[in-house]
Amino acid sequence: MLRILLLGLFVFAGCSKGAKKPIQKGEFTTTASETLEYYLYYPSNVKEEHPGLLLFLHGGGEAGAELKHLKISGPPSLMEEKYPFPFLVLAPQNPHAQKWWNVAAVHQLLEKVVEEHNIDPFRIYLTGLSRGGYAAWEMAMNYPDTFAATAIVSAMAPTPYAHWLDRSTPIWVFHGEEDAIMPVKEADEMVAKLQQLNFNVRYTRYPRTGHNAWDKAYTTDSLYIWMAQQKRL
Repeated sequence: MLRILLLGLFVFAGCSKGAKKPIQKGEFTTTASETLEYYLYYPSNVKEEHPGLLLFLHGGGEAGAELKHLKISGPPSLMEEKYPFPFLVLAPQNPHAQKWWNVAAVHQLLEKVVEEHNIDPFRIYLTGLSRGGYAAWEMAMNYPDTFAATAIVSAMAPTPYAHWLDRSTPIWVFHGEEDAIMPVKEADEMVAKLQQLNFNVRYTRYPRTGHNAWDKAYTTDSLYIWMAQQKRL
């Protein structure tokens, strides 16, 4: 019996020599790329040599559609009216209907536009609505030294992100009280967390308003005046 047991152990040991280790180290360099179409609006009233710039991220309804669909809502809808923004407006399009924004790709586009158009790097502003609002939170978290001010509209707001945001960046949150898609509780909790952490945060909570709080938010002149007053130190 002992001889049979020892033979079995020998065979098992011999077979295990080619077995894979339970933990392996590896390295792989990704080559994923993204093609982003965009609008860049240069208002005629902006005469500065180094103007500011507003980055706008649209919602899910315009993702994966034709570029012209960006003009349905948000700042791009005001471009047709030649709205007197006090800075340039960059509006890229998420090419994927069912995917989140690729914020790393958006940041690369932003850097390209900033360099090519002599943008003041201390006056770059960020805003987004719905799915784009969530992406704006992501961008503010991942690139905390980039933006002079951030405005979020009708978006999911992950409160843990608050700990990673730059506390010197002013934030303005807009949300409809009757939002059935993205409950206002999301914004309430995020704003409460930001206030707890002593952020400079404003909150506009629209009564009798559903998910579309952006028509009101983006036609609020004081939003753009407030942004233009901000500058990174």
